[in-house]
Amino acid sequence: MSDGFDVVVVGGGLVGASAALAIAHAGCSVGLVDRARPQPSTGDFGMDIRNIACSPASRDLLAGLGVFPGLDAVPYRRMQVWEERGTAALEFDAEEAGRAELGWILENAPTVAALWAGLERHPRVTIRLGTVTGLKCTAGQVHVALSDGAIGARLLVGADGARSVVRELLGVATTQLATGQQALATIVRTGRPHDGTALQRFLLDGPLALLPSREASASSVVWSQSPPEAERRMALADDRFCAELETAIEARLGRILAVDRRFVFPLVQHVVDDFNPRDRVLLIGDAARVLHPLAGLGANVGFEDVRDLRANLERLPAGSDPGRAGLWRTFARRRRVRARLMVAAMAGFRYAYAEGSPTLSWLRNGAVGWINGNATVKRQIIREALGLGPLAAAW
Repeated sequence: MSDGFDVVVVGGGLVGASAALAIAHAGCSVGLVDRARPQPSTGDFGMDIRNIACSPASRDLLAGLGVFPGLDAVPYRRMQVWEERGTAALEFDAEEAGRAELGWILENAPTVAALWAGLERHPRVTIRLGTVTGLKCTAGQVHVALSDGAIGARLLVGADGARSVVRELLGVATTQLATGQQALATIVRTGRPHDGTALQRFLLDGPLALLPSREASASSVVWSQSPPEAERRMALADDRFCAELETAIEARLGRILAVDRRFVFPLVQHVVDDFNPRDRVLLIGDAARVLHPLAGLGANVGFEDVRDLRANLERLPAGSDPGRAGLWRTFARRRRVRARLMVAAMAGFRYAYAEGSPTLSWLRNGAVGWINGNATVKRQIIREALGLGPLAAAW
């Protein structure tokens, strides 16, 4: 065994890199394993098409890791939510929650690059590039076989994404919920500036979101829809796609003038049966659960894993074994309950808005209208969504 660490983290994406850095900040030696160093990723407009809506709670985590101040974060101050059938809408404003912003849009690649820069500077972090080919859990250590050697740790954290090799090698069962949808992602330039406003419209075929970009008249698009519609829209000429999107969003940003490259990916929600499937092994981020992107919660819930993980390590006496038996059972139960609640909530939203019956549409519009007119209720919803309310704090 060439290297031994307190903790080995497999996966160097947003959640894995932030976990490795948080663990190092907690005083542990960390080995980070990934196939390759992250590479810049930009579309034709010079921006990463992949991005996250970063909540204030997630921003605090990244700031504590010394990452956030250097990011080109785009604050969004308002959000408008409405549906294809109905007249009522929800309008959230940061001022209603006593804040300057609801959150920030972060491009994926620059955020990961900033996390890796922090990892490379940290004296307790070692980066190993290679593929995980085998795992063996013993009483005192996890042995990780790599394509070019091996390493060991007292605790292994699998943060290697929705197609987790760690999860696969350990044979961890998952509960899957097919959404019957695919997501089409791109960036568009618009006739009117976004003015720091996020838009989400629930269409019968799936939710459509436009999020502010760092260009005043550009927005990133995530459009959930049936596979046949996704295939059809991928094949459209740019001007035809722009016209359809403009109609779908009711021209809230004026004309859709241009579109970047388009990507499609399947939407499948899943939750692992156990976040702590073996002694000395944890699963976090998309390796543990994947959520529908309609509320932009995926990365933020992964960052919740990281905060909880770090808090557990910081409570340990100096020199304690971070992987000892039973230490992570409460963590695993909490994270799994939270994940199952979120998967159920996303499925509920999706199916409620996809149901086109007049009665349900009338009920939805009545409820939306009542919420939008009740300042106290709206304020609490905003604070919970931002990770600042009592329910969010419980996790």
